[in-house]
Amino acid sequence: MRQAAAAAAGGQSYPAGALYVVATPIGNLADLTLRAIHVLGLVEAIACEDTRHSAPLLRTLGIEGKPLLAVHEHNEREAAAGVIERLARGERVAFVSDAGTPAVSDPGAALVAAVAAAGMRCIPVPGASSAAAALSVAGDADGHGFVFHGFLPAKAGERAQALQRIAADAHTAILFEAPHRIAALAAELATACGPRRVTVCRELTKQFESVTTVPAEILPQWLADDPNRLRGEFVLVIHALGHSGDESRPDRHDRVLDALLAALPLKQAVALAVELTGAPRNALYERALARKRESQGG
Repeated sequence: MRQAAAAAAGGQSYPAGALYVVATPIGNLADLTLRAIHVLGLVEAIACEDTRHSAPLLRTLGIEGKPLLAVHEHNEREAAAGVIERLARGERVAFVSDAGTPAVSDPGAALVAAVAAAGMRCIPVPGASSAAAALSVAGDADGHGFVFHGFLPAKAGERAQALQRIAADAHTAILFEAPHRIAALAAELATACGPRRVTVCRELTKQFESVTTVPAEILPQWLADDPNRLRGEFVLVIHALGHSGDESRPDRHDRVLDALLAALPLKQAVALAVELTGAPRNALYERALARKRESQGG
C-alpha cells in the first residue's frame, strides 16, 4: 500500500517545516487517498485529535514509531506551540482528526491559524468529508452555494435562534447530529422548515449507510417508523428554498417572510427576503402585505 502511495504521490514536492492537514476516512478505510498515506509515512510527527483513535489506523498502514502528539479541542491552542517548535526545526508534521477533514466541525482551525501566524506553511491533503459526501447525493439541484452549520448549539435559546436563521435562509444548509439527539432535531426541523426537503444521510460510507430525502414536516414520523433509522451518525442537508416545482406557489417564501416580518418593518423585511430568496421584489411585497393582513385578522 505504501509502495503504491509512493509511486503515485512521491514525485511531488513536500517541503520541510510545514504542517500537513490530512483528511482521513469517515468510515471506509478505502477512502484514504494515496497521497495521504504517503504524507503520513513521510512526516516526522503526527498530531492527532485522539492518539488512541489514530494509532490503529497508522498501524494498519504500517506506520509506527513516529511521535504522536495530542492536539484536541481542549488543548489545541497550547499544543500548537509544540507543533510550531517542531516545524521551526525543519520537521514535517501532519495533523489528523478522528475522521474526515480536520477543521470541518473538528479541531484544526486554531492549529492552522497559529502555524500560519508563525509564518509557516499549512498544506492541505484533501480527502473524505461527510459534509461534501452528503451534499453530493442530496440532489439539491436548485441550491446555489450552501451554509455549513455542523452541530447546532446545545443551549435551548441559541439552538432556537440557529434554527430560525436556517429556516429563513434560502440557501442549502448542512447539519451534523448524534443518534441520541436526532429525534429532537427532527421535531425542531418539522416545525421550523415544514415542507422544505431534507436529505438524511446516516452512517455514510459504512455498512449500513442510508440516504433518504423527505419533507421536514414528516421527518419525525419517518424516523419513528423504523427504530434502525435512529442509529448511527447523521448528516442532514436542508434543501434550498424555491426548489423545482414550487415556483408557481404564492406561499413558497412564506416562512422566510414570516420570520423577517416578525422582526423588521415591512419594507426592510421584503428587501432582505429578496436578497435571501432571489424572488421578484413586487411578488414578495404583495405576499408580505397579504401575510400581515392575515396575521392581523384582516
